[in-house]
Amino acid sequence: MPQPLARIVDQLKREPSRTGSIIITVFGDSIVPRGGSVWLGTLLEFFKSLDIDGNVVRTAMSRLAADGWLERNKVGRNSFYRLNARGRQTFDTATRHIYDPPPSDWTGRFELLLIGNAEDRDAAREALKNAGFGSPLPGVWVAPSGVPIPDEASRAIRLEVSAEDDSGRRLLSESWPLDRTADAYLKFMKTFEPLHGWIIRGERLSDADAFTARILLIHHYRRVVLRDPLLPYQLLPKDWPGRAARKLCGEIYRGLLSPSEQWLDDHATNEAGPLPKPNGAVARRFEGI
Repeated sequence: MPQPLARIVDQLKREPSRTGSIIITVFGDSIVPRGGSVWLGTLLEFFKSLDIDGNVVRTAMSRLAADGWLERNKVGRNSFYRLNARGRQTFDTATRHIYDPPPSDWTGRFELLLIGNAEDRDAAREALKNAGFGSPLPGVWVAPSGVPIPDEASRAIRLEVSAEDDSGRRLLSESWPLDRTADAYLKFMKTFEPLHGWIIRGERLSDADAFTARILLIHHYRRVVLRDPLLPYQLLPKDWPGRAARKLCGEIYRGLLSPSEQWLDDHATNEAGPLPKPNGAVARRFEGI
């Protein structure tokens, strides 16, 4: 394993266990575009590269299934998993947030959602965060107009507000912790710039290392970008690091794409055998960087 990647893996080991989160990254990034189902053995082989014990992976898979993220299909002694409907819906929203360019047609208006019932608030909180909404007050959620509203918030009262006066700008500043998000982007870039340098120098990674690097790249990036509302550039500081972080992530990702897909071709299986080829959307990820 090349030194830049080994450092990222070592850093991961020093953090609290994130096995479940990495599993979700694998599904959303690599398995859903290839039909959605994968053999447990494929996942166990990948997690060996991170030195994560198979029993830890099995426990995380069972927990994700119990929590309603995954469905299991048993064929003989083999277990195959796919994201269930809830997991697919969450990742359809997340996929646009992670891989697509930020919207450029902002109208100067914002969606304001009001959720009065405490039970409805709890049910909608995580989905709204993942969709890019910020919350200045309990039960109040804000996002640039046009952001899709998740089903979990379908009972919210919807209003449109302007961000062009002092009150609107104050609402925005209290809705998102942009300083923390900026710091997280800077940390992401510091972690992955050595790997970026390795790739642009033309250093070779094995197919297995390329897949490992790709998953860890998206695992780290999505932890930041899914908390970023992707505000219109008119409302962001001039030195906002989100732009540079997206460019770095996209260049690394596209450099890893071919060998990492080859690893999936050679090693990943579902109930019918080798996974099908990825859909065309994968090749269009991070276009225009």
